Amino acid sequence: MAQRTSRRIRNLNNYVLIILDSCRYDSFVRARPKNMRRLGQLEKRWSYASWTAPSLCSFLMGLMPHTSPRRIFAAEYYRKDFAQYSERLGAPDIRLESLVPKLSLPYFLQSVLGYQTHAMVSLPVVNPSTLLNFGFDTYRLMEKHNDMRAMLHLMRFAQSQPSFYLLNVGETHYPYALPGEPPNQWPKLSGVHGVFRQLANKGGNERQAGARRIFFSRAELTQLRERQVEAVRYLDTVAGELFDLVPERTFVTITADHGELFGEDGYFGHGPIHHPKVFEVPFIEGRVR
Repeated sequence: MAQRTSRRIRNLNNYVLIILDSCRYDSFVRARPKNMRRLGQLEKRWSYASWTAPSLCSFLMGLMPHTSPRRIFAAEYYRKDFAQYSERLGAPDIRLESLVPKLSLPYFLQSVLGYQTHAMVSLPVVNPSTLLNFGFDTYRLMEKHNDMRAMLHLMRFAQSQPSFYLLNVGETHYPYALPGEPPNQWPKLSGVHGVFRQLANKGGNERQAGARRIFFSRAELTQLRERQVEAVRYLDTVAGELFDLVPERTFVTITADHGELFGEDGYFGHGPIHHPKVFEVPFIEGRVR
């Protein structure tokens, strides 16, 4: 019996879930990422939330960005959505009920299917001290918010059991900066970048941050959108390196936690915003080898 169980575990897929933070669907399309498109058919989907922390809660419950289907009950959609994990994991008969009572994807992978579970995140708002850190063998906040390649250097895949990696990638998040770009060249909008650091270290408050906020001009907003598109192009090269790194029987999902606004209807960024562009996200997945 132990040999059969061990063989079953070894035959499961490694699973890598890549979440491009703030990457809206049309930025992904415009970047034309060749490596990522090798996974399969690109879909436009919709996030369950408009900012990182609640969106990652949905991912960790096993919920992928949804397709917004018509004439269907929510429970029926969730059952069909969870059934897709059978293909992702190479495990038959994965159902919504499999996650009960914890409703935690990493806990289920770890305790029921025998996965090693790892998370590497780029944004401090989802750091290891948050409630998101449940069911993981390791959970790491990266030193830089915009260095997916550094994550690849830390990835390890055991031969005796499958691995699950959640990668929260920050290059596509404001200020849409690539790893080699000096911080003094980043676009700056006071109150968007560094608010949490001000609250923790300087005794500042949101009212003070808001008083210093200056909105971008139309030209600057266009430039910011181009920076996100360029970030996707750069990440496509890193994705190619990842595909060469992972072992056989690895399934990869690439999506985003939410979209981004670049001045449409007077909005910028994401968060307490209800606008289609902040919910539209790319979704693509498939077996690498």
